[in-house]
Amino acid sequence: MICETSLAALDRVAAAIPDTIRVEWLVDADATDRRVALAAARSEWHLVVHEVARDPAMERIDRLQEEVARISRLLGHIAGERSGLPGTPAGFASRGQDFTDYPDQVRAPVRDFATTPRSFVPEERTAERQRAKMVRRLLRQRRVREQFFPADLFADPAWDMLLDLYAARLERRPVSVSSLCIASAVPATTALRWIKTMTDGGLFIREADPHDGRRIFIALAEATFEALERYFEALEE
Repeated sequence: MICETSLAALDRVAAAIPDTIRVEWLVDADATDRRVALAAARSEWHLVVHEVARDPAMERIDRLQEEVARISRLLGHIAGERSGLPGTPAGFASRGQDFTDYPDQVRAPVRDFATTPRSFVPEERTAERQRAKMVRRLLRQRRVREQFFPADLFADPAWDMLLDLYAARLERRPVSVSSLCIASAVPATTALRWIKTMTDGGLFIREADPHDGRRIFIALAEATFEALERYFEALEE
């Protein structure tokens, strides 16, 4: 299915489509995005690869795939654990589960995002808050940099999304699909492709909003969170 929507309606539409349906998302799309989506869908229908002239949009998709693979390998090495394939973070689900759209993901249990009253916050929560503030500061610095240099010169949406989800996990705050698209600092259609690739790779997981069936949250897989924990601990040494 190719689904085109606006960013404002994205969460509601995403929650309405079953996970068993493979979806190519278009959000506030332009003509190039539509051509790429149609080409991808057509190749899946016929299950063959056709030799076609490559345009800049296709080259961009190839680069996105390569960058996700690089980040996945990096996180796997940081975690220091293996799940059978070198460079893959441990703890991801094996193939064969009944999640056609996201074959490698594990649906996390519903989590309580309610925060502890400030007067009773233990030392561990204080440390988490400080780490979250530091990560948010990194994200702000990246956005300020774009005021002085072309944004696409340092574009790294996968890393921006990892940082945003990591900070949100420390803050015990859920992140909607549309919110993560905004945090990626790239067009929403591109961000959705990244989210799908990262979810298929086991780095992200999808969580249903227990209070609103019209929304879906995106969160870090446990092994990804642990890898980021080790990464920032290494930076502090």
